Amino acid sequence: MLNRIKLHFGSDSYADPLETNLTPVTIFVGPNNSGKSMALRELEEICANGFRREYKIIADIEFKSWDIEELKGLIDQVTVAPYPSESVQPGTVIVSTLVPSNGVRRQTLNVNNVTRIAANPSSNLDYFCQAFIQLWIARLDAVNRIKLTDQQSGGDLLEFPQNHLAFLVKDTDKRLEVRRIIHEAFSKFLVIDPTQLGTLRIRLSKRDPANEIDELSLSASAIGFHKAALDIASASDGVKAFTGMTMALIASHLRIVLIDEPEAFLHPPLAQRLGKEVSSIARNEAKQLFIATHSASFVMGCVQSGVPLNIVRLTYQNEIPTARLLDNDKLIKLMRNPLLRSTGVLNALFHEYVIVTEADSDRAFYQEINERLLSNDPLRGISDCLFLNAVNKQTVWDIMKPLRELGIATAAIVDIDIIKNGGKEWGKVLDAAHIPEGMRKALQDWRSSVHISFSDMDMKRGGGIGLLPTDNREVAMQLFNNLAEYGVFVVDRGELEAWLPHLKISKQAHGPDWLIQTFELMGEDTNSPTYIRPADGDVWDFIAKIKVWLSNPNRKGIPKSQSQIIGETT
Repeated sequence: MLNRIKLHFGSDSYADPLETNLTPVTIFVGPNNSGKSMALRELEEICANGFRREYKIIADIEFKSWDIEELKGLIDQVTVAPYPSESVQPGTVIVSTLVPSNGVRRQTLNVNNVTRIAANPSSNLDYFCQAFIQLWIARLDAVNRIKLTDQQSGGDLLEFPQNHLAFLVKDTDKRLEVRRIIHEAFSKFLVIDPTQLGTLRIRLSKRDPANEIDELSLSASAIGFHKAALDIASASDGVKAFTGMTMALIASHLRIVLIDEPEAFLHPPLAQRLGKEVSSIARNEAKQLFIATHSASFVMGCVQSGVPLNIVRLTYQNEIPTARLLDNDKLIKLMRNPLLRSTGVLNALFHEYVIVTEADSDRAFYQEINERLLSNDPLRGISDCLFLNAVNKQTVWDIMKPLRELGIATAAIVDIDIIKNGGKEWGKVLDAAHIPEGMRKALQDWRSSVHISFSDMDMKRGGGIGLLPTDNREVAMQLFNNLAEYGVFVVDRGELEAWLPHLKISKQAHGPDWLIQTFELMGEDTNSPTYIRPADGDVWDFIAKIKVWLSNPNRKGIPKSQSQIIGETT
């Protein structure tokens, strides 16, 4: 029903507003308070009423231009007989659409008026939305998804179904499809229990009903069958939420569905399965889904479904909103790469910033330093930052590069021996940091010069640039400062173990051993006089320096989105 959407902003404050054609599934991702849920609320209001006010996220929507016969065919599917008290004027009909979260929407529809503007809905968009589009849209939040599994009135099954359970009773194919999905997820068969007269209940059975008589009749065999099955009221909230969403999409007339935090109550594997299922339903049932999520697992499931989708990353920092359409091919590479998948790299979609370190010990240490800054010196701490670790310094760039290509502000922390390797290894550093080609030859020569200046010194464990004479030290510092401008931060004193020297950790301790001793001496009781708090200099200023780069909206090293490039060339 919707062709195209335009937001008020783009990938940065200078970029053109994001505008994109719509697919069966559109997913909004991003940090907390970035506008994901607000985007859904605005879409709901626009589709129900048209553009009756200025919106913060949505600038414009292009609605589908309808073929008259196609539109009439859709209306015929939901046209019902009028009640004796209802009068129907020529050119109008009574329509009922079942929307599980809101019950039955029944209203008089002026077919002549709707078809008159169907080819160009924007000619009278407010009316088109109020008279027609709002019949087919609903927003599913965490609460109403679970309530969808409550028992429902059976109603008069000879008439239009009054709820989704009655809908499933009348439509065997839809009921079997819901049953298939639930069985694959939970190894239980969803069945509709009519044995409480006048009421329909959901049960989860260990065995598939032999036939419809076993499931939907009041025979002795049906009563025994349902008595042996589990009332879904006794199931977990995760089972209820998964089932509720599945039924809402299949057992309804919805064409536009807005889902906020579909991962609520679901553990990651189930969230991933849900993403795959709802995307497939959207394609198979000709629906459009708009989803706000904070789950990497759910996003992974949506991508794995193979259904065309848009993933829009929203951010809101320093009162500057941004929106970037993510490249699905790049996301697929993130999911398929074992290294990236094992580091939880997709979680970066939901954070403002990312810092990549060489190893797990580095990650744990720098993350703890940042936490203490946030608690005791928040102006120097980095909020909403995800710390990830690579396997070694060579694989830091395999993580940083794709994240930056997705527009995520990603910094790297590496030990000083990064300068040892030239050629392809150094090229990976410059490539991942998106350092301009014109600078790369100079930086390569610079790196070689600094490396030579260390001669046979142990730059990593012997004291870093402190080993160099003044002139050579200044050259090395300038190289590291240039790298820092592009988000690559070198430990100029050598390595991780060179921080906090006043703790006097054994020089033989490295990696996990050093980390354990350091954490013990840093303390964990904030009321203890020996608890280590942030101070001037040392690693505290190092993290603060990284914060400056991350929080700079004009930071270097983040590539422009494809939409920006297209806009500039045109």
